Amino acid sequence: MKRTRVLYLEVADKIKEDIFSGKYPVGSMLPTENELEELFQVSKITVRKAIELLATDEYVEKKSGRGTTVLSNRPYNRLSKAESFTQILKDSQYEVRKETIGLEKISIKKDHPLYSMFGSAAVCFKRLYYLNDQPYIYFVHYLPKDMNKMKQKEFDKESLYRLLTQNNHIIDSFSDDFSATFLTDEEKALLKTTSEIGIKRVRRSTTEDREVVEYSEAIYHTDLHPYHINYET
Repeated sequence: MKRTRVLYLEVADKIKEDIFSGKYPVGSMLPTENELEELFQVSKITVRKAIELLATDEYVEKKSGRGTTVLSNRPYNRLSKAESFTQILKDSQYEVRKETIGLEKISIKKDHPLYSMFGSAAVCFKRLYYLNDQPYIYFVHYLPKDMNKMKQKEFDKESLYRLLTQNNHIIDSFSDDFSATFLTDEEKALLKTTSEIGIKRVRRSTTEDREVVEYSEAIYHTDLHPYHINYET
């Protein structure tokens, strides 16, 4: 294992990657401290500090005499106490499904705003979310060009943020801006609505080094369902 970073951070990151990949599913137990010491060839104090960090970020819970349980596999778990809107819908009486409608590598001109985020190329990923089989959210995501190696079936199956994490694009923070917007003819057609106005959410997700790894625009057909957020206390 490299020694270029603080060692317990490396151990925590590797355990987190294994949680994201499903090696340690939510509800399962992590290996014991002794097993983790042997696995990473590090000291007990290093393992304990790594587990403490994961517990602080609410990925795991450690109980004396019972071991360490995996609590969450969300890549952005520590970034927000807000439950994701799509998860709220899935937990409700609504049937939610998603459909990929576009995935391609695009060229970006120097005078385009995306150039300052991604350079001369990026991956454009488009999808629709359906609510009870009615188009509800239209997403357009712009991602680093190396995400082009991922197949559409991986985007269909896996969480976008987990795919970014698996490709070493670790999100440290994100910001959301909301505004009312006049729908274009294309957006009206995709959302199957005659409404003139929807809610637009613009998201920028960045790494610890402030590198943008996701810029996305989402249009919500709020006549079908209002946007809603639950915050934990």
